[in-house]
Amino acid sequence: MSGIVFRGVYDGVGELALRRLDPDADAEIVHAWVTHPKAVFWMMGDADVAEVAEEYRRIVAHPHRDAYLGLVNGRPAFLAERYDPARVELAGRYDERDGDVGMHFLCAPTGTPVHGFSRAVITTVLEMLFADPAVRRVVVEPDVRNTAVHALNAAVGFEVVGVIAKPEKEALLSVCTRERFHAASVAAGVRGEGIHR
Repeated sequence: MSGIVFRGVYDGVGELALRRLDPDADAEIVHAWVTHPKAVFWMMGDADVAEVAEEYRRIVAHPHRDAYLGLVNGRPAFLAERYDPARVELAGRYDERDGDVGMHFLCAPTGTPVHGFSRAVITTVLEMLFADPAVRRVVVEPDVRNTAVHALNAAVGFEVVGVIAKPEKEALLSVCTRERFHAASVAAGVRGEGIHR
């Protein structure tokens, strides 16, 4: 697979890989995901394909943001974003530290859920981020109402810092250190065999 920046293999799920998102080529599939009712917290429910493409053009062109399309066994299945929380999303809203990186992820909606899939996705994204030796903590700010992602974040090692106000939502600020992530992954036996490029 060309353009792959990270890949991992997970028992029961298979090979998960990330490549840089192409805002135009990937717009239709990403649009289907971000406008699905299960993606309500993504806040793009009313966007059309052109608006989704434009939003991701802005993200990939931004000096402090990146977007990735996630593949499971070679098929598109999740979305991930990386950002500098000291400069975008959380600038001035939290106690920033050197080595912080922000993250968003979204699993594609499916009618046939696979046990452990969401855990494999977030683990893959975190392994990709922590493969950069400069990254010390991953920072997330999901909507306070998104209880499913709070439980998943806790399972992979995130600690809650507190509720913060953002223009678009009340967010549950949480952070995960490299050490807490690796301890949680080893304890759960879900760490992938990562290959980073």
